Amino acid sequence: MSLEMAKLFSAALAIGLGVYGPARAIGDIGKTALEALGRNPEAESAIRTTMILAIAFAEAVAIYVLVIVLILKFV
Repeated sequence: MSLEMAKLFSAALAIGLGVYGPARAIGDIGKTALEALGRNPEAESAIRTTMILAIAFAEAVAIYVLVIVLILKFV
């Protein structure tokens, strides 16, 4: 296995595993927010604000993974 193939393999593995966590977290956040809205519809604005903030933090982790993968690929 050449060095270039090893870099591509590690980049593919990193993006595959690194994006699974944020994707799972965003799904769980959405599910929990919908359950909370079903139980307490009056708290919609607070739930929505918290949900959007949590999704942004989870998405930031995926962006960090993308940056690491680009570093692995091009350095």
